[in-house]
Amino acid sequence: MKEQIITESLPKHIAVIMDGNGRWAKKKGAARIFGHKNAIKAVRDVTEGCAELGVEFLTLYAFSTENWSRPKVEVNALMELLVSTLVSEMKTLMDNGIRLATIGDTESLPKKCQRELAEAMEKTSKNERMVLVLALSYSGRWDITQATKAIANEVAAGKVNAENIDQELINKYLNTSGIPDPELLIRTSGEQRISNFLLWQMAYTEFYITDTLWPDYRKKHLYEAIVSYQNRERRFGMTSEQLKS
Repeated sequence: MKEQIITESLPKHIAVIMDGNGRWAKKKGAARIFGHKNAIKAVRDVTEGCAELGVEFLTLYAFSTENWSRPKVEVNALMELLVSTLVSEMKTLMDNGIRLATIGDTESLPKKCQRELAEAMEKTSKNERMVLVLALSYSGRWDITQATKAIANEVAAGKVNAENIDQELINKYLNTSGIPDPELLIRTSGEQRISNFLLWQMAYTEFYITDTLWPDYRKKHLYEAIVSYQNRERRFGMTSEQLKS
């Protein structure tokens, strides 16, 4: 599949909803955290695959605001796994020239996680090959809500005229400010929903749904998704005839 990819028309930004860790573990007769631990290989493989191809941004939906409602033992294990993964994968990030960034309410994360994230982002800040964005304690509705509040405060302070609020201004106040909208969304495990992810930003994103559970996801699956994306006609509300003219 890799040979079929047209490097000149790669999606600049790929977003991934990493789903199926719990089901993968259940099939193995193990606890859910076993699935999360075995998902690290998939993260590494897809991150390296995107960097090798020349994708500029990769956003991984790592932990949603809704995930806080999961059993406390699982949430705690996920937070510990996040810290240990940041430490163990630092060499991979540096070797591949990948800069780490985050979106979401990261102040709600445990202090240890916040420290490790800050250190990892500082260490990788000069890397320019690709940006890996971790969506942590993130949801699309939260993102839009916090942007709306910020703009309302600016209007109240007289810094923004309400008549001048447009899509470009809203983009500046979203957590993804400075990051292009994703052209391709990959969702694993066969689920067919957005799950409150990048709601504003995915207005014209192409969706690719696969039954593969996230711990089994590898570069070959990434290539299949990109080839599918490149075989589609992206019209943005126009007709095929308009695009050809």
